[in-house]
Amino acid sequence: MHVSDFRLHQWHRFTWRTLLSHGAAIAILVVALVTLPRAAEARGVDSFMAQLSSSENKLFQSYLTAWTFFDAEVDAYWGKVKAKRKARRRKKRSQITKRDYVRTFPPKYSGPKLTKSLQKKWSAHLARGKKKSKKKRRQLPGVSDFLASASKHYGFVPERVPEREFKRRYAAEALRLGLSKTQVVRVYALETGGNGTADMQAGINPITKKGRPISSALGYAQLLHANSVNELRKHGSKFIKRLERKAANANSARRAKLQKKITAVRRMYRTVRNLPDKWSRHVAFAKTSRGRGIHALNLDGDVGPWLQVIKLYGIRKVGKRAGRKNLTSTELELMNLAGPRTGLEMMTPIGRKMPTVNFFSRLGYSRNSIVRGRTGQELLAALGERMDYNVRNKGSKLFFTVFDEVSKERSASR
Repeated sequence: MHVSDFRLHQWHRFTWRTLLSHGAAIAILVVALVTLPRAAEARGVDSFMAQLSSSENKLFQSYLTAWTFFDAEVDAYWGKVKAKRKARRRKKRSQITKRDYVRTFPPKYSGPKLTKSLQKKWSAHLARGKKKSKKKRRQLPGVSDFLASASKHYGFVPERVPEREFKRRYAAEALRLGLSKTQVVRVYALETGGNGTADMQAGINPITKKGRPISSALGYAQLLHANSVNELRKHGSKFIKRLERKAANANSARRAKLQKKITAVRRMYRTVRNLPDKWSRHVAFAKTSRGRGIHALNLDGDVGPWLQVIKLYGIRKVGKRAGRKNLTSTELELMNLAGPRTGLEMMTPIGRKMPTVNFFSRLGYSRNSIVRGRTGQELLAALGERMDYNVRNKGSKLFFTVFDEVSKERSASR
């Protein structure tokens, strides 16, 4: 059961004698209690406890008290993680030592546990409370929303191409920019499970199309909507020039389609080019209807491969400037997962030994199973293992084949 479900305590249940008996911990407990959600009363802890026997009541109170202290301990832990991360950002990398990191993993609850029968009663009680106050879950935007926004604001309808052709164009772009087959396909395998499609969104099975969006991550490299905004802002003029060159060499029917696409991309570029070079502003804009429309570029047979590959190329450039000229596929993916600079920090001799809590937000750490409970070095190893497994899937095998075909074509044309 989720921790937040147990933060349902009421002030009058704890006497000052109880508080004082915990000595120095009183300050932590007071903070935890005064910030508890008002939902405590709504979920009726009192009414639940009134139904319990004397022994059950005693155990349950001990349990809630222990969870209160534990929650406060966890909050304090993550506060320390955040403070140390902030302090590291003010230092030069050469000045950072192991003392600048939190060297332990998040605390684990070790207090009193409910009996199976009491746990069952408490779970049923919480379920009834949730059912009464259940609100409709806010659905994250999906592919249909990105397409609708693109059409509404920019008159853009992405040109969809067959999956094999999208992979071929993606491979050609990757090789043009100096990315290797191994780097690209293994990142694809990790990000999509080795069966991803050009329109795959995180949370949606690419084969059955079942599921619901869990983020805006889209395509082979699973770009977020803010990534699309960021990359278009940086490279939009280049995309437009490349489309214009394609149009100049196309037949009349194809040229007309490309001209319409060029007009739409120009509108998009005008919208984002004056945004501040600040990630938080890109995230905020990406959540708007106009921002969602730009994310639809990932689905286009011309722009989609450029947009996603140039994101990976940008990571490679950051690595090269930092002295890592030949990033392995796992190192490239680590920088893609955590952010380029954070990924590089995690690959330093000190960073490799430190728990991953130091490199992710509290929410990001809790949501990502491959990250939790590992050091930087262990995360790198885990990424490699998952890649090894997923490259055996059908989509990855096809991608390898396509890369080989494109490589032969490039060699023959030289």
